[in-house]
Amino acid sequence: MKVLANDGLDQSGIIALEIKGFEVITTKVPQEFLIDYINENKIRTILVRSATQVRKDLIDACPSLEIVGRGGVGMDNIDVDYARSKNIHVFNTPSASSESVAELVFAHLFTGARFLQDSNRKMPITGNTEFAKLKKSYEKGIELRGKTIGIIGMGRIGQEVARMALGLGMRVIAADSNVGRASVKVKFYNNQFINVDIETEPLEGVLRHADFITLHVPAQNGGAVIGEKEFAMMKDGAAIVNCSRDGVVDEKALISALDSGKIAFAGLDVFVNEPTPSTEILMHPKISLTPHTGASTVEAQDRIGLSLAEQICSIMQIH
Repeated sequence: MKVLANDGLDQSGIIALEIKGFEVITTKVPQEFLIDYINENKIRTILVRSATQVRKDLIDACPSLEIVGRGGVGMDNIDVDYARSKNIHVFNTPSASSESVAELVFAHLFTGARFLQDSNRKMPITGNTEFAKLKKSYEKGIELRGKTIGIIGMGRIGQEVARMALGLGMRVIAADSNVGRASVKVKFYNNQFINVDIETEPLEGVLRHADFITLHVPAQNGGAVIGEKEFAMMKDGAAIVNCSRDGVVDEKALISALDSGKIAFAGLDVFVNEPTPSTEILMHPKISLTPHTGASTVEAQDRIGLSLAEQICSIMQIH
């Protein structure tokens, strides 16, 4: 069977599939040529990340397709229900990248708390002429320990963020309309652990009491989760991180909150209009930026590749 990994696949996944007799194709086929390529090569399995779209038109035009796998959490780029109605197996790898995304959340939090996003821009330019001035500019950094983090969305990634926050000595509060209580297991290097139960609460309460807000929710059809109204509820000097989906934070409202000082800093891994974020967002001195790399670690890609291979073999009943 031919497997088209159109957005790439880690070597661990390629090897695992080839051992089982699959032919893995990692050629990147442009979206406009994808239907013809699938049909000409009789592709039965396509693996994607976030770039390739698997929509109704492609599904209808490619009768050979039997499996669609998404390396990552969300499946916004796949018409999942329609594919399944056509007896196509659709799956993702929801747990493989949780730790990587959670660590990036804290990378943004530490960056903003100590002004790294700004100092890393200015030090190479004026560090040898205005050292004392820069030192003065960044002397009011804050610590994360003892602060309250508000997690919006207590799925796998949200719970991983909670684990790390608890390990740092932070207070964790959370909002999730689908999860009433999450039991978080915090493991230590010597195999000891503690279990912490986190009761979720209404969003308004989290916004009012958190020093830091981090979002882990799917794409929204009804507008942003955090907009002008929600920023107004937040504590003065709070901060926000979005490593989930573009559009869940209103970028115009964010810029306004940052400029007014209501929000101290932000960390963004996802953007409206990707892959061309607004210049205003990219140039803002209070925003820590990454180009949608939440799941982009060596370890996560290895886990994603193996998970995809295991699920394909399970569907095909290959042992």
